[in-house]
Amino acid sequence: MNCIIVDDEPLARDLLEDFTAKVPFLVLKALCKNGFEAMEVLQKEKIDLIFLDIQMPDITGLQLMESLSDKPQVIFTTAYHDYAVEGFELDATDYLVKPFTFERFLKAANKAYRIYHLNNTGVDSLKQTQGNVSKDILFIKEGNSTVRIDLNEVLYMEGLKDYIKIFTTGKTHLTLMPLKTMEEKLPGDRFVRVHRSYIVSIPKIDYIERSRIVINDNWIPIGDYYKEEFQKRLKSFGG
Repeated sequence: MNCIIVDDEPLARDLLEDFTAKVPFLVLKALCKNGFEAMEVLQKEKIDLIFLDIQMPDITGLQLMESLSDKPQVIFTTAYHDYAVEGFELDATDYLVKPFTFERFLKAANKAYRIYHLNNTGVDSLKQTQGNVSKDILFIKEGNSTVRIDLNEVLYMEGLKDYIKIFTTGKTHLTLMPLKTMEEKLPGDRFVRVHRSYIVSIPKIDYIERSRIVINDNWIPIGDYYKEEFQKRLKSFGG
């Protein structure tokens, strides 16, 4: 999706630019300091989504949106709650109140992405595209950073009380999250829980010996409680 950021505050623009760069389906076309710069870009480029501040000099975000005949999707980014009703009356896709987290930003972007594909390619293609995006990447909190994980590189995950250690082909990540929550986030056609402390990527399994799985020379136990479900998933995967 081609997008632009419209905000008169440099720090807000920098933050939105950073957030946008982390989302694979967003293509940032321009950073605009005001509504007039945005109008110029909209005349030259096909823009699918605007991240739009409301309180700006000369022309507000609401006035800009009202002036557009062919409206892209708009996600308002503002420090004020007061304009939420007006924003949604103008069919805004979402309304983010500053300061907002990357997780909240990503939720709004995903909503816009769903609408974009629904409008352009229909429901079946939407489901397929959503599946491709959601099944290929995962964002986690690691320390003070938000880190993108390529699920195709994940070997297995180990639960350590309140933390999860994620083993990939390149490095190991540590994030604060219950293993059950992670299990619900992962695509079930590739990942399966095999023990109260382990989730494995089925395509990364080298071999299985008795009640143990071997992945990249690491031995992972198969718990009795999870054995039956694991065998079912393995068969559905072609094993």
